[in-house]
Amino acid sequence: METTVVTPGQRLGYSEEYASGTGTYERNGILYASVVGMRRIVPSVKDDQLPTLIVEREKEQSAVPGVHSVVTGKVIRVTPSQAVVAIMVVGDSLCKEDFLGVIRTQDVRATEKDQVKIYNSFRPGDIVRAEVISLGDARSYYLSTAKNELGVIFATSVAGATMIPISWQSMQCPKTKTIEYRKCAKPF
Repeated sequence: METTVVTPGQRLGYSEEYASGTGTYERNGILYASVVGMRRIVPSVKDDQLPTLIVEREKEQSAVPGVHSVVTGKVIRVTPSQAVVAIMVVGDSLCKEDFLGVIRTQDVRATEKDQVKIYNSFRPGDIVRAEVISLGDARSYYLSTAKNELGVIFATSVAGATMIPISWQSMQCPKTKTIEYRKCAKPF
C-alpha cells in the first residue's frame, strides 16, 4: 500500500483513475489534498469501482470549545472577581490541547448576581460543568454556571474526602460533617 506525506493543494492523481475520498477534493478532473497527512489508496470492494484516494491525518483533531458548548474543567485559581478553569472536556470529547475558561461573578448564577462571592461558589481543585457563553479574549473563554445543571460536580473537602451535595449552594464532607459553600450542579 503506497503512502506519502502530502500538503493541502498538492496534486494526488486524476479522477478517471481514483475516486475522491476523505481529505481530498476534485477540481477539473484532478484530485488534490485538502489537509496535511498521508496519501493512501484504498482498493475498491467491487470490480466496477475505482480505488479511493484518501489523505489520513497524523493525529486526531482536538475538541475545541464553541459558544453554547457544555464543558467540564478543573478550577485552578480563584480571585474575588472570577474563577479560572482548565477546560478538559468539550461535550463528550476529551481536549488534547489546554484551554482556559473564566467564570465571572455575574455568570455564576441566574439570580441575585450582585450577591455572588466566588469563593463561596468554587475552590481550586473543584471539577465544574459550565457552558461557554463567549469566546472571550485571547487568553480564555467566558463560561457560565447560571443553569441548574451547571456548577460543581466534584469537590474534595479539607479532610480529603469526596464531598456530597446537600443543596444547590452547599456540599458536606462525609468524614467531618463540615458544610462548605459551592454552586452545585443539579445531578442528571
